[in-house]
Amino acid sequence: MLKYFFYTFGLIVVLIVTVAGFRGQKFQKPPIEIFPDMDHQPKYKAQSGSDFYADGRANREPVSGTVPLGYSMPLQKPTAHSSGDATSPYRDINFSTGVSYIDTGKIINQWGTGFPMEVTQEFISRGQERYNISCKVCHGAAGDGAGIAGKYGLVAIANLHQQRIRDMADGEIFNTITHGKNTMMGYGDRIQVQDRWAIIAYIRALQKSQGGATINDVPPGERAKLESQNK
Repeated sequence: MLKYFFYTFGLIVVLIVTVAGFRGQKFQKPPIEIFPDMDHQPKYKAQSGSDFYADGRANREPVSGTVPLGYSMPLQKPTAHSSGDATSPYRDINFSTGVSYIDTGKIINQWGTGFPMEVTQEFISRGQERYNISCKVCHGAAGDGAGIAGKYGLVAIANLHQQRIRDMADGEIFNTITHGKNTMMGYGDRIQVQDRWAIIAYIRALQKSQGGATINDVPPGERAKLESQNK
C-alpha cells in the first residue's frame, strides 16, 4: 500500500515540475499557461502608440484641473483688481514638512492646545466644508459617529462628543487626522495643514453645540445683550 503512495506522490511531483518548472522557457509556439498570473493584460505601455485615439498616442494628458495626490495648487496672489486677502491662511498651501507646533501638534514632546492661526468665522466655515468632505462619511454630520460608513460595516467610529475627545488636546487631534488611528486612515497627504486645524476648530464648535457651551463662551458684547433681554 505504501508503494502506491510513493508512486502517486512521485507522479504529482513530476506534474508540478512539468507545469510550473518550465514556465518562461522560449518555444516556437506560445506555451500552454496554466497559471497566466496576469502576464498578458489589455493595456498600453508608456510611450506606445494607439489606434483608439485620433492623435495616435496611448499616453493621455491629465484631466483638466486635477493635481497629484498630496499637492494643492497655491491660490492666486491678490492683485489691485482682486478681493483676495493677502493675510489669508490659505494663500500659502502646504502639507506637514516641519517640526513646529503647526506641523506636528506638539510643543517639544507634549501635545499642545490652541490654534496657531486666528480662529475666525471664515476659518470655522472652511473647517466645516473640509469636515463634510473628509470626515462626515464616518463621524456623521453632528460628529456623533453615525456616518453612512457605519451602516456598511465599518466599526469603532469615534463619537466626537465623548468626554475623552472633548478633553483631548488640539495637537493630539491634529496628529490623529495626520496619521490616523485604529480603523481611521491618515489624511496627512490629503488634507493640508491649515485645513486640519480648521477641521479641529469646527469639531470644537460641534462639541460646543451639543451641550458643551456655557455663557462664558459668548463674546462679552453679545453676552451683555442676552443678559439685558433676560431681565
